[in-house]
Amino acid sequence: MAGSELYDIKDERFRALIAGSAVLEELYTGCRWAEGPVWFSDLNCLLWSDIPNERMMRWVPDGSVSVFRSPSNYVNGNTRDRQGRLVSCEHGGRRVTRTEPDGRITVLADSYNGKRLNSPNDVVVKSDGSIWFTDPSYGIMSDYEGHKSPEEQESRNVYRIDAATGDIEAVVTDFIQPNGLAFSPDERQLFIADSGSANHDVPRHIRVFDVVDGRKLTNSRYFCSIDSGIPDGFRFDVSGNLWTSAADGVHCFASDGTLLGKIKVPQTVSNITFGGPKKNRLFITATQSLYSIYTTTNGAQYP
Repeated sequence: MAGSELYDIKDERFRALIAGSAVLEELYTGCRWAEGPVWFSDLNCLLWSDIPNERMMRWVPDGSVSVFRSPSNYVNGNTRDRQGRLVSCEHGGRRVTRTEPDGRITVLADSYNGKRLNSPNDVVVKSDGSIWFTDPSYGIMSDYEGHKSPEEQESRNVYRIDAATGDIEAVVTDFIQPNGLAFSPDERQLFIADSGSANHDVPRHIRVFDVVDGRKLTNSRYFCSIDSGIPDGFRFDVSGNLWTSAADGVHCFASDGTLLGKIKVPQTVSNITFGGPKKNRLFITATQSLYSIYTTTNGAQYP
C-alpha cells in the first residue's frame, strides 16, 4: 500500500511526519493475534508476540523470521529495561517476567495483596528503572489468549514495580480495561489507554496523568478518543506526538490531542514500536501480520 491510499491527513502538521514515497511493507503473516513488538538495536532485530499460538517471533532486516520462544506462556506486551533485558507480560502465568542474558526467566510480579494478578498486558520502564504495567482481564476471559480463570483482584489496575525493592503498588485503580501505556518523552506524564469499550459501553479513550516524585500519578484527564476500534498499544516520537493502534490503522495525535492523521493498515492494529538504526521505522503488529513503514520522525522510547 502506498501513496494516497496509505495516508488519511487530518491536519497539515501530519505531512512533516510522513514520507510520501514510503510504502507499507508486510514483513510476515501467519499469526493469530500479533502483539507486543519490541526493537533490539544492539541485536538489530525485532521481537513480537503471537499470543494464541503461544510463541514469540523474531524478525531481522534481511527478511528472515524465526521462532524466538515457544511455548511463550501466552506473552503479550514486551519492552526492555535499562540494562537491555527483555521484560514481558505473560497472560498464561499472570505475571511480569524478565529474561536474563543467559536465558533464565525472573518473575518480577505475579500477585498483589496476596491475590493473583489478572493478566498483565503491556509494560514500560522508566529511566529510574521502575517498571509500570497494566493488568486487564483479557488473558483470563477465555482459553484463547491464556487460561480461563476467575479474577482475584477487585479491580483492573495499573501497577508500578520499584527498581530498588521490587515492591509492587497499584497506581491507578479506576480503569475498565487498562491496556497500552507510555511515558511522554520527558517522563513528566504517563498516558494509559482504556480499551473497555470492547466489552462495555464506555469511551474509547487514552487518559493522561502527571507523574509526581517519579512514583505517583495525579491529575487524571482525557487526552484523546479513537474513532475506529479501541486504543491498544502506542508510542511517542521525539516531538511528543502519540502514535496509537486502531481498527483502521495507526492514528497520530499531536501533544495537544489533535488527530493529525492516520496510516491505513488492512488489518486491525494491536501495537506499534519505532525501530531500525535511526528509530524512524514504525513496526506495526496487526492481527495476523507484522508490517513496517518509514517515517520522517524518530521514536522517543528507550532503548
